[in-house]
Amino acid sequence: MPRYYFDLREGETFAPDKDGQEFADLDSAEYEAACTAAQIGRERLPASEAREITIEVRDEHGQQMLAVTVSMTITRTGPAREDT
Repeated sequence: MPRYYFDLREGETFAPDKDGQEFADLDSAEYEAACTAAQIGRERLPASEAREITIEVRDEHGQQMLAVTVSMTITRTGPAREDT
């Protein structure tokens, strides 16, 4: 089975995956990357200054195969916050 590596980008932070995981095909690896990006985004984006999480998927040869990005945008439409 092919091995895929899931590198994480969060703002200026980059964390390479040194171990990887085996998947039957790229579609399975893509699904895992999407689920992982969504979970990390749900946990970290609301409390972080970073507004984007990207999982970059490489194959066993180091070739980037795909990237999944989850982002959060906050747009205030109500009254401005008052400074105290």
